[in-house]
Amino acid sequence: MEKEKQFLLLCRRQIELMLNWGDSAIWSNDDFEQLSEKIFDKTRVQLSISTLKRIWGKVRYENFPTTGTLNALAGFLDYENWRDFRQKNEINEPASTPGNNFEITPQTSAPADEAAPKARKVSAPVILGMILLVILAAAYVSFKKRGAPVDLSKVKFEAIIVSDTLPNSVIFNYDASVFKSDSVYIQQSWDPTRRELVPGDGKQHTSIYYNPGYFIAKLVFNNEIKKEFVVSIKTKGWKGIIERKPVPIYLSAGEIKGKGFMGISDSLFHAKTGSPVFNDTWVKFANVQEFKNIDAGNFALETTFRNSSAVEASVCRKVNVLLLGTNSAMIIPFSDKGCISDLNLLTASSYISGKDHDMRAFGCDFSKYQNLVCRVEKQHLKIYLNNKLIWDTPQKQTLGKIEGIRFEFEGAGEIKSVKLSTPGGGVYDDKF
Repeated sequence: MEKEKQFLLLCRRQIELMLNWGDSAIWSNDDFEQLSEKIFDKTRVQLSISTLKRIWGKVRYENFPTTGTLNALAGFLDYENWRDFRQKNEINEPASTPGNNFEITPQTSAPADEAAPKARKVSAPVILGMILLVILAAAYVSFKKRGAPVDLSKVKFEAIIVSDTLPNSVIFNYDASVFKSDSVYIQQSWDPTRRELVPGDGKQHTSIYYNPGYFIAKLVFNNEIKKEFVVSIKTKGWKGIIERKPVPIYLSAGEIKGKGFMGISDSLFHAKTGSPVFNDTWVKFANVQEFKNIDAGNFALETTFRNSSAVEASVCRKVNVLLLGTNSAMIIPFSDKGCISDLNLLTASSYISGKDHDMRAFGCDFSKYQNLVCRVEKQHLKIYLNNKLIWDTPQKQTLGKIEGIRFEFEGAGEIKSVKLSTPGGGVYDDKF
């Protein structure tokens, strides 16, 4: 267990270096909230703020983190899992850092009654000295890597969208020669797994976007974002896509058109995926366009939908209803009543996890269609399900401009209608 504690401290340190937020001893609650969001964005695992505070020693907790938590931390650092992190970071000597509540005791070959007093006298200054040396060494290495400040006005980064269909290639024109390094990356979006190494003295790089959406591509050097450029991949109306890596499955307009609904049946899902079981297999219906005269600070989204999978095909029958914006996104999750623990709500400004919030109101009886109304007015978000108010919260920031609507179903799903409107402004109304 002692060595596991050392691995956890090392993992913490690597995350701190990656974030470059300064000394973790002075991180605020907002910092841990942001870290929780970043981990969820990358790993799709929601670690609560309280869990992260325990790991960083802000709250005393004697138990060691669970395997699921450790795997999420390792995944955030681009390791496959905790085992992969341990294998690639061999530890020979114990070390400690400030704020650690997993107590580490120096070892000695002398008898316990002789060694213990001596250990208590010297352990604190020795450990503090080691900490200072590590911090100074890390700062020196960081300084050497960064070198002299770079004039970012001399760094070029722009994107050209090749077509108006899916998939879509994007040509990135860049000039990062001022960095004098080959450690330059282009990242397609918020997802660090879509980061590709490019020649530091290169001029062009191309990427394929298989999914529509509003993306902010990034030019990354020394693990820091140096330039950003908006890449908006639009659709011509609604597009149905079954998630699959590395290449998704596209559905034709005829395949997603039902009698009075847009969707996909269990049988078609089975035929496309080759499996009668759809757990953790998702289909998306996306409409990405500029919704003119829709005010993201004053709008209503009204829709009727259901997950139409049999419970034997999709145990939890999850559904996400999304609004995509230029500043953020809104994700409203639903599932069978027994799976609400796995739900995560994004209000455009904050995450709410089913792991530490009561999400029972988002549990559904999918034998019936569900009627959802989402309203934003005067920086306040209200969510109604089947004419019942289920969520009421301030919204600290707006979506920006609304650029897309997306439905995600774990398994088969049906959508009967979608309406997006601003009082006295624009109206988008679709009945299938």
